[in-house]
Amino acid sequence: MNSTVCQSCAMPMENEKMMGKNSDGTRNEEYCVYCYEDGKFTASVSMNEMVEICVPHLVEDGMKENEARETMKDVLPKLKRWAMTSK
Repeated sequence: MNSTVCQSCAMPMENEKMMGKNSDGTRNEEYCVYCYEDGKFTASVSMNEMVEICVPHLVEDGMKENEARETMKDVLPKLKRWAMTSK
């Protein structure tokens, strides 16, 4: 499997365990286990709220907070979940 990113939070999904699940129990290849479960999103959040959820994880990985925030503000609108709402 090629590494892909979650179309909600941009987290890399490097293996099937990182994929969310559809309502029938099959793996969802578009969304991660943290964003998608049982065929629906795990949290009803805005794109700006998702930015703030993601920033601490990027900071933990060594990115500066402002850089992390700007990166997420640039990346999220291009992802499937947010592209539908940002038009």
